[in-house]
Amino acid sequence: MLLSVEHTTTYAYDGQAWDSFNEVRLQPADDYRQTLLRFDVVVEPEVSVRTHRDFYDNTVHHFHLPGRHPRMQVHTRSVVSTYAIPTPQRVPGELLPELRHRFFEYLSPTERVPLNDDWIGIFGSVAIREGDDVVTWITDLTAHLQRRLNYQSDSTTVDTPLADFAKTQTGVCQDFAHAMLAICRSVGIPARYVSGYVHANPSGDESMIGAEGSHAWVEVYLPGSGWIGFDPTNGCIINQAHVKLAVGRDYDDVPPVRGLRRGATTESLTVEVAVRHAGPDDLTGDPTPA
Repeated sequence: MLLSVEHTTTYAYDGQAWDSFNEVRLQPADDYRQTLLRFDVVVEPEVSVRTHRDFYDNTVHHFHLPGRHPRMQVHTRSVVSTYAIPTPQRVPGELLPELRHRFFEYLSPTERVPLNDDWIGIFGSVAIREGDDVVTWITDLTAHLQRRLNYQSDSTTVDTPLADFAKTQTGVCQDFAHAMLAICRSVGIPARYVSGYVHANPSGDESMIGAEGSHAWVEVYLPGSGWIGFDPTNGCIINQAHVKLAVGRDYDDVPPVRGLRRGATTESLTVEVAVRHAGPDDLTGDPTPA
């Protein structure tokens, strides 16, 4: 599936800002299930943008705005070809202990995904048992969380703790992903956070939740298949409607835009995302800000 993504992030300040240092993680990955065909980034005020790879091998764009500015905008345009993935191979639960040392960082607690609560009981799931197929268990968990949790835009913020979300079990894709991470890690399944996008109606006869902005899901490591994505917001394994950006232990490793600045005591943030089917014209032409 050929998809085009336009993403515009705008910060408007209550005064002048300056000496602004920023990191952007908005370039789609290029891996076994998607090919990046085009990526453009435009920053206003105009500035030179550099890149580096972070600890998790995500592409990071970074820039410095030394001069005074009342507004900053980051506009990206991507064209990605996504592919269907094979059905994951069966994984006996007895193999999980073998993964503990190799994937320690994706099994350990973080500030956003603490492991000091009974997340399985809190979210009404069931523990994996000896002899269970891990793939079947994860597939069932993904569908269970989609049924159990309530998706409601603006019901939580980017800083809402998992424990607070657990009280209402109403939130957005970031909350769903953190809940699934907590459950998977608590039973010994290596799991990582994925930022990305999803097309709202990839085939015209289905509806995907989370297409109005950035999306998030979970990848789990399955011996014999590698890292496989599961989307608890939509209750499904990752498909061609999903565009992957970056991976990490939780949201804190992959924020779309993160920075520091001087000046301006307050700011307002506006984010606009559009994911659509792409055509030949999307691979040509100059990038322009929204």
